[in-house]
Amino acid sequence: MASEFQRTKLQGMFDAFDVNDDGCLEEADFAALATRWSRLPRVRADDALAARVEDVLLGWWQHLSQAVDTDHDGRIDMDDLLAMVDRLPTMRDAVAATADTVFDAVDENGDGRISRNEHQRLIDLWHGQGIATGDVFDRLDQDADGHLGRSEFAALWIQFWTSDDPAEPGNYMCGPVAGHSLG
Repeated sequence: MASEFQRTKLQGMFDAFDVNDDGCLEEADFAALATRWSRLPRVRADDALAARVEDVLLGWWQHLSQAVDTDHDGRIDMDDLLAMVDRLPTMRDAVAATADTVFDAVDENGDGRISRNEHQRLIDLWHGQGIATGDVFDRLDQDADGHLGRSEFAALWIQFWTSDDPAEPGNYMCGPVAGHSLG
């Protein structure tokens, strides 16, 4: 069962995905998220990457609807999302594949690294608005080299979606978590 920390961490994401603010996620919300992602410069310029981004986002809608939409009404509430989060540790390959696509979409200059500014754009994009992140990037960049490499990014992404330990840096991959600080 998802922890209260996971609920808090994911509530902001849920709210950002819920385009019409009706308290439920629907396929149209994931399509709108794909449209938002299509505006990233690298995604806009690369049809194959744009197709991967759309496939990943709509693929997660399919995972959700098949796995946790038990009443088959095409609507996922926060408890349903948390039920899916409970399943993610057994789906590490799918989560890692998502990280790979997100990495490629966000790595605007294609240098194989996510900079502080690229990471900020990721957070703002997920939330659909500018988010103050404070020192989140510094906490994620544990080797202090000024960027996140592909494997570093993937490990943090997996932590975000599977961890309920507030001390793990990946939990802050998508920005600060209300009531928690990465110490």
